[in-house]
Parts: sequence; structure tokens; C-alpha cells
Amino acid sequence: MKREKIKIFGRVQGVFFRHFTKKEAKKLDLKGWCRNELDDTVLIVVEGEETKLKNFIEWCRKGPPMANVEKVEVEEEKYIGDEGEFEIR
Repeated sequence: MKREKIKIFGRVQGVFFRHFTKKEAKKLDLKGWCRNELDDTVLIVVEGEETKLKNFIEWCRKGPPMANVEKVEVEEEKYIGDEGEFEIR
């Protein structure tokens, strides 16, 4: 099990990015949350199986249809295991 902090840059606010992120995380049975940041990025903290996290990160590099992802920063964090159902904050 792993925990990742993911920051998404580009046109990612106002395009339902968080909604689609939650849908993708639930599909992969990942736990955590996402939120819009003041710098127009989306921040995601997610926990789960390594293979599923890799698939999730690949999805983040594309995003939903109306998004234009320019850059994705991924930082591994210490796995805590305390995240509940994936939520939008």
C-alpha cells in the first residue's frame, strides 16, 4: 500500500476535474481526497495498492475530456491508512 500527493497543473478547474477524479478513484478502490487550490491547480492525496495508484496517476496525466493537463507532480508520502472514501473537499 502506498500514499501519493499529486498536484495537477493546467486548465483543471471549472472542467469537472474533481468530479471525474472521484469517479476514477472509486472505480480503482482508492481512498483519499481532492480539492481546488488557490493557484488554479488541483491537489489530490490518495492511498491504495501500488498498481492501482500507477493507473490513477496515468489517468491524472490526461484528466477528463474538458481538462488540459500541462503538468503533474507526484510526491510519495508515508502510508498512513487513515483515508476514508474518496471525497471532494
